[in-house]
Amino acid sequence: MKIYMIRHGKTAGNLKGRYIGTTDEPLCEEGRAELKGARSDLQSDAGTVSDVPANARPAKGGEDFLAPDMLFVSPLLRCRQTATLLFPGVPQTIVEDFRECDFGAFENKNYLELSGNADYQAWIDSGGTLPFPGGESREDFQRRCVRAFQSVLHTAAQKGFREIACVVHGGTIMSVLSALALPRRGYYDYQAKNGCGYLIEWKEGERADAVICRAEMSFAGGTCREIQ
Repeated sequence: MKIYMIRHGKTAGNLKGRYIGTTDEPLCEEGRAELKGARSDLQSDAGTVSDVPANARPAKGGEDFLAPDMLFVSPLLRCRQTATLLFPGVPQTIVEDFRECDFGAFENKNYLELSGNADYQAWIDSGGTLPFPGGESREDFQRRCVRAFQSVLHTAAQKGFREIACVVHGGTIMSVLSALALPRRGYYDYQAKNGCGYLIEWKEGERADAVICRAEMSFAGGTCREIQ
């Protein structure tokens, strides 16, 4: 089974470097324009997957990517809007536990606004491992994301699907892939920019903690690079 893990397009908060977790803001105009351009590139099949080995490409070429067998989406507006722009007309299955991390006291603030905040400095000094004050810990966030992703895999497998897409958040992608993907990488090594993500594979019947990460993909830029 091929799974596209896609981070939502840009929002106003993203442009300002804010920690946007539970804040339910829409895509900004720049984000919408980039995704509309990605849709056009994918429709024309303009080499989006040409640099990836045949066994890591969509089964039926670029247009098949535009109609995954099933589309799983975070409940937050920026993900639902991204899914609509990339996959118009495809029904969205909302996965509540795919929502972004709760950043607590840091929510909707950027590093400049948090400068001098002792809790923020402690979090930075920890390498981002401390729980967010008043929010989630990385462990709890990762646990719920992984649980949700494994449930999605089993649902898709039971239905006999070969290709699915998940439109989620940067934190969701990092949580899932750092826990489950091969090659094994650290949490922040699986960062994805807005409108970007990963193509991964999972063989039905195998454990759901050994998905293969095949390629980094820029859905807003029309590029695809094989994972070494």
